[in-house]
Amino acid sequence: MTDPTHRRALVVGVTGIVGQNLAAHLLEDGWEVFGLSRSGNVPDDRIQAVRADLAAPEALATALADVRPAFVGITAWTRMATEAENIRVNGGAVRNVLGALAGSGSVEHVALMTGLKHYLGPFEAYATGVMADTPFREEEARLDTPNFYYAQEDELFAAAERSGFTWSVHRSHTVFGFATGNAMNMALTIAAYATICKDQGLPFVFPGSATQWNGVTDITDAELLSEQMIWAAQHGRNEAFNTANGDVFRWRWLWPQIAAAFALEWEGFEGEPRPLEVAMAGMEGTWRDIASRAGLVEPDLARVASWWHTDGDLGRNIEVLTDMNKSRKAGFTAARDTRDSFFRYLERYRAAKILP
Repeated sequence: MTDPTHRRALVVGVTGIVGQNLAAHLLEDGWEVFGLSRSGNVPDDRIQAVRADLAAPEALATALADVRPAFVGITAWTRMATEAENIRVNGGAVRNVLGALAGSGSVEHVALMTGLKHYLGPFEAYATGVMADTPFREEEARLDTPNFYYAQEDELFAAAERSGFTWSVHRSHTVFGFATGNAMNMALTIAAYATICKDQGLPFVFPGSATQWNGVTDITDAELLSEQMIWAAQHGRNEAFNTANGDVFRWRWLWPQIAAAFALEWEGFEGEPRPLEVAMAGMEGTWRDIASRAGLVEPDLARVASWWHTDGDLGRNIEVLTDMNKSRKAGFTAARDTRDSFFRYLERYRAAKILP
């Protein structure tokens, strides 16, 4: 940062799986933190809440008028029915936030979280076109398919050019982290699935493809992603960085260990994917019963598990992993052990009475 005494940060999407963690890291580092969300909720009472809709630019400008942050972390997105709508809404959200802050002249760095759909394509054309070889590298050209990540980047670049702040883009893989009500939360989804299997006497069945069961892949810990975003801000980077834990693993190695943690019999890939959306259909009442018996704080299964997202990740028929050399060469050398990440978050969910 050009002004080390100006330690005010805005986290957009502060209740999300990455936003919560980013805000916590900033607080630990001594920042004054503002958290923007549509609900106005914040995960920590030390965060100053900003309630605003990213799709309402005038109201957003009013809500942010007195915030004047030096650092902005954008971790929010909204899933729409089509990619055209994703582009309009999510590209517009970046434009609206940065437009609302432009008049203050306070912003020094903006860190934008995106993901590997930058390389794989959007939901409508996911992994269907010509893609780069794995591991994915940041210098790969954009795909020809319209993609809301590209729209978000373009809004970021244009605002940085107008306002003179530095920027960074952080392309994460599937994120392990701590949150509820999140649209893409694999660690909690798998743990909720295991909890239901235990309660109902069901085997813990791997839901995905042979490629994901047997092949190597990687994961992004929300803590690591938060650390990289803050590091990029401190060093004034104008670059995009992949963000993954730094190790690789096979689900056929990790799945039995998760099963053992729940004392479950497990099954691997057998013939074809067995999606969670099908296996867990109608389990809402079962979860409410589990929550009641165990005194859990979230009885709504839809706020705990995102079956569709985990099915999408584990059902892929292609190898998906990232190259971290650019980040390492630039000086960010932090890493995480993916197995440790999963079980650390499992214990956090249990301690918070989100899981029994």
